[in-house]
Amino acid sequence: MRKFTMMLAVAVAALFMTPAAQAQNLFGDGMSRGELKKAIKAAEEHPLGSKENPVRVNMPGGEYGYLSKLRCTDGERPGFERAGSVGLGPYRNILDLYDVRCHGQEPFSIYMDMYFPENETRPVPGFTIVE
Repeated sequence: MRKFTMMLAVAVAALFMTPAAQAQNLFGDGMSRGELKKAIKAAEEHPLGSKENPVRVNMPGGEYGYLSKLRCTDGERPGFERAGSVGLGPYRNILDLYDVRCHGQEPFSIYMDMYFPENETRPVPGFTIVE
């Protein structure tokens, strides 16, 4: 219950943030725009969806929306399940880990950072994405 209350408070706070505040990561420890830009550039050296370069989305709805748009190599929608929160990522936010499964294949792990104002539109390696 305590965790839910904290998440609800964070979500409500996001509704009242100014656009300037949203240009940064939403709830991190106050990375400046310059620091965030450098962190994103460094992360881009790693595969999208990895712990070093998590998929950047906006809140749980952004996570679900992104995962719902992914397609396996056969064009089918993968199944996915949240494995939990897994510590801090490169933007100093807590990361969520999802197990994503395509029919007949081993699960694929996708790390996500839900504290950004916009949702990622690129697919993680091995998948395509639909609009």
